[in-house]
Amino acid sequence: MTYLVETEIGCPWCGEYFQTTIDTSQGDYTTIEDCAVCCRPIALTITCEPGELTDVQAERG
Repeated sequence: MTYLVETEIGCPWCGEYFQTTIDTSQGDYTTIEDCAVCCRPIALTITCEPGELTDVQAERG
């Protein structure tokens, strides 16, 4: 089973969308990732089950 899921994130700073990979192997978690366009920090709240991404919330970090 593959636990890495590709998804598209909308940056809350600049409004641009970019691709990222989410690790679903450990269940729900929160992380900080820099925007691939403007480089500002984004707080990602990940809701998932192993191998399945349920929801991603992106907020200014």
